[in-house]
This record gives sequence, structure tokens and C-alpha cells, in this order.
Amino acid sequence: MFTDNLIFSFNATVPIFLMMVFGWCVRRVELLDDHSTAQINKFVFKTLLPALLFMDLSTADFREVWDGRLVLFCIVVTLICVGIAVCYSFIVSRDKSERGEIIQASYRSSAAVLGIAFVNNIYGSSTVAALMIVGTVPVYNIVAVIVLSLTSPDKKTGEESAALWKKTFLGIAQNPIILGIVVGIIWSLLEIPQPVILSKSVSYLGHMATPLSLIALGASFRFGDIRGKVGLTAGIAFIKLVLFCAVFLPVAVHMGFRGEKLIAILVMLGSATTGSCFVMAKNLGHKGSVTAFAVMLTTLCSALTLTTWLFILKTNEMI
Repeated sequence: MFTDNLIFSFNATVPIFLMMVFGWCVRRVELLDDHSTAQINKFVFKTLLPALLFMDLSTADFREVWDGRLVLFCIVVTLICVGIAVCYSFIVSRDKSERGEIIQASYRSSAAVLGIAFVNNIYGSSTVAALMIVGTVPVYNIVAVIVLSLTSPDKKTGEESAALWKKTFLGIAQNPIILGIVVGIIWSLLEIPQPVILSKSVSYLGHMATPLSLIALGASFRFGDIRGKVGLTAGIAFIKLVLFCAVFLPVAVHMGFRGEKLIAILVMLGSATTGSCFVMAKNLGHKGSVTAFAVMLTTLCSALTLTTWLFILKTNEMI
């Protein structure tokens, strides 16, 4: 039983991180450069991931799949995680600007890329991952703007702040992943039939999403970026990959979440800090160095921690 559970855990995580290693190797031999990697990331985010989510949701019975408890759980727990991250930032840093980066890097997960990859790899569908994304992505973006604005070294005028909020909410409404989810849900609820030509075309796009996104993520990795502020980023990695899971996974289990839903919650709590944190931090006037270190370190360490959490859940017959 021990060996079977260990093999299950490795089968779920190792292929994902091998794809990231492959991407890093491709970058090292210069088959990809920074520009091409950025373009691949944009292509995956704007087309392939939305196609994958639409593919899974539009063909599912959404009335049966919908779980309001799961969405509410994701929202509430994310907000509590933000509170924990705020406390940690005040403990370890006196630099107001740095605290903003610490908070965002500690709570914000790679829910879309790694979340979809993990759930797909284990269950062959990203339907429940979409519910988790619905509950977390809007909260991630809104809280990030609040935190980074309040701690930004660049003071914003009233007009600039209003424009920023408008841009944030517009960005959420126009987020390609959110749009893919919404269109997929509507398609499912209206029970619109899909012609074979459409379903096959969308499936071709959807099946490219996970491997291509992981290759691009691996190609973006720079080992040199994890040097400096090791203690600070190690604390972020511990909170992001260990503490949140240790605190909230038992709560999720007690509430009756199992299987695919529990995996989605695990990814929300314990996956690496998303690379979009760096972009948002820089756009709001922060240095971005802490965020970059955190993204790299959590991505590197999550290969071990996620395997461990999966093994624990599998051993206790929860997935």
C-alpha cells in the first residue's frame, strides 16, 4: 500500500515538473529565448487555457458539477491566507514596499497553470479546477491591487487610483480564463450541441495547454534569481507550500471535500507563487526582487511539497 501510494503521488507530480525541466533545458540550449518564452506564455494564457476550460465545462452537466460550498470555501480561505501573509510581512520586514511584495507572494498561487495541470493529470478533467479558479482569481487580483497600492513607494493621486481600480475590474472581466469558464458554463446550461468539427478543434487547442504552459514556465526559470534574501523567501515558501496546507487541508477534509475537489483545494493552498505577481508588483512601483525570488524558490520546492501532500492524502484514502 505504501509503495502504491508513493507511485501514485510521483505519477501525479513528476510528469508536470519534468515538463518544466524540459522547458529549462530547451532554454539552456537556446531553442527558446526570453521573447519567445513570453510570447508562448501570452499565447497559452489568452487562447489555450480558455479553450481547455471551455472544452471541459461545455461538455459537462454544470448543474451537477456546481458546488457553491467549494467556491465559498476558496474565497474565505484565500482571505484568511491574506491575513496570515500580512502578519508575516510585519514580523519579518520594516520596509513598507517590501511588505507588499511579501504579502502577495505568500498568498497568491499558480491556480490556473499548475492547478489545471494537476487536476487534469490525476482526473483527466479540469471542471472542478474551474470552480476553484472562479473563487480565487478575482480575490487574488483585487487584494493584490489593494495591498500593492497601499505599500507602493510611488504615491498615486486620486485620479490615478480610480483609474487603477477601473483597470483592475476591467482586467478581471476580460480575463481570458474567466471568459473561457463563463462561456463554457453558459454553453453547458443551455445544452447547446457541439458539432464534431468544433469539439475536435477546441480539443486540439485544449490538449496543448498544459504541456506548453509548463514548458514555458520551466524556460522562464533562473536559478540565479533565488540568490539574495534567502531567509525571507524561505519563510514565504514555507507559508505558501506547507503552512497553508497544514492548517486548511484538515478543515477541507472535515467539511467533506474529497477527490477532485480536495486536489483543487490543495493546489489553491500549496502550489507555487504565480509569475504574474512579479508583473503586477513592477506595474505598481515595487522593485519586484522579493517577488521574483519567491516565484523561483516556491516553484523549485513545490515539486517536493506537492508530492508529499498528495502522498498523505492518498495514504488516508481521501483522493
